[in-house]
Amino acid sequence: MTPVQTVKATADAPDSGAVTKQQWKWTALAGMASYLDAGSIVALGSGLSLFQDEMGLSSDAVGALTAIGPNALGAAIGAFIGGRLGDKLGRKRIYQYDLLVYAAAILLIALAVNPTMLFIGTFFVGLAVGADVPTSLALVGEFSPARARGKLMGLTQVTWNLGPVVVLLLAWAVSGLGLLGIRLVFLHLFVVALVTYALRRGMTESAVWKSAARSGHAAKARVRDLLSGPNLRALLYTGGIYLFWNLAAGTNGIFTPYMVKTLGAGTQATSVLLSCAGFALAIVGTITLFMRLSDRGHRYRRAMWITGSVMQITAYGLFLVLPFTLSTIIFNVILWGIGQTMAGEGFYKTVSQELFPTMLRGTAQGISFGVARVFLGIWSFFVPTLASTGITTVAAFLTGCLLVCGVIGLFMPNTTGKPLDQLEAERAAA
Repeated sequence: MTPVQTVKATADAPDSGAVTKQQWKWTALAGMASYLDAGSIVALGSGLSLFQDEMGLSSDAVGALTAIGPNALGAAIGAFIGGRLGDKLGRKRIYQYDLLVYAAAILLIALAVNPTMLFIGTFFVGLAVGADVPTSLALVGEFSPARARGKLMGLTQVTWNLGPVVVLLLAWAVSGLGLLGIRLVFLHLFVVALVTYALRRGMTESAVWKSAARSGHAAKARVRDLLSGPNLRALLYTGGIYLFWNLAAGTNGIFTPYMVKTLGAGTQATSVLLSCAGFALAIVGTITLFMRLSDRGHRYRRAMWITGSVMQITAYGLFLVLPFTLSTIIFNVILWGIGQTMAGEGFYKTVSQELFPTMLRGTAQGISFGVARVFLGIWSFFVPTLASTGITTVAAFLTGCLLVCGVIGLFMPNTTGKPLDQLEAERAAA
């Protein structure tokens, strides 16, 4: 049996939940999109104040830099384009070659000697990761067994958090080198991108996508089909969750080290270690909670969502009643780190595969991912200025976003453990 047949055979066995070595390997390689996405966001965040000092960037320029990159507008544009092309042309064509664009752009940042190089590199990094994420996740969703879909999507979330952990530890280790240390961190991402590109060349096209393409579904699938009926409800649901959650997550990922240092709550090294601890907790929580429980049934997903939402809302609500000190930040890191594993991106990734037909799966996720990053980009323009006056305004906004996200998530449909073709048929008949 070929690797493709092995993957398809397991994916077509909805009651087994067994995952082959091939599926673990391919999920890890696909999940490297998340590693490179989050790694680039946090690398930029870790070096933000250093680039600002070295190149004389104003607060407005810092906001613009974060707004055009992997955290926001650049990723949004890439997701809009890549998600749609992944549905039209296939997953492999997109997720393989965009890594070469990513590697070139990361190298430009690492070698940047002026704001122009820094801004161009940042934008194209965003473009590349934006194109990669929806197509790579669609691939994982399509070769996953029905009762292990959350588990494998959870693994991509582990890689998403592993990227920042590695980046932040490297940034901490070379913090004494100043901006040179951050350049070395970006060079690490350059090497990882090239290695991932080489290993991905052994992967094949999604069998589910090829089957849908042969059946003629590609010609019938139109973007406007997402604007009515169950597809529209699914898009509003997944898009709403990711929009409001990502405003908090994006701010946390790229601005926490900046705010901790700027507001005098700790040194550069302290801010990096605090962020690293949050991502490390997310890895532990994803493995022990989300990957173990998300495929067990609808009530498990719902219970995790409620628990995680309360923890995340509390994490930022603390800053509204307590001073922005090291002890308060530690409580925030713990609550956010664990809470997001149960009511965050892992859930969004999983249901985004379950709620859309094959030939619109990448398009839909590209739209929800892209829209969220656009709003994050707009918000990012204002964060440095708002944060320079204190944490209260930023914390109040993020607490409100997480509250809205938590409420939206309560309306989750029961899709747990069902094969994709069954879910597609059910939703088409709705």
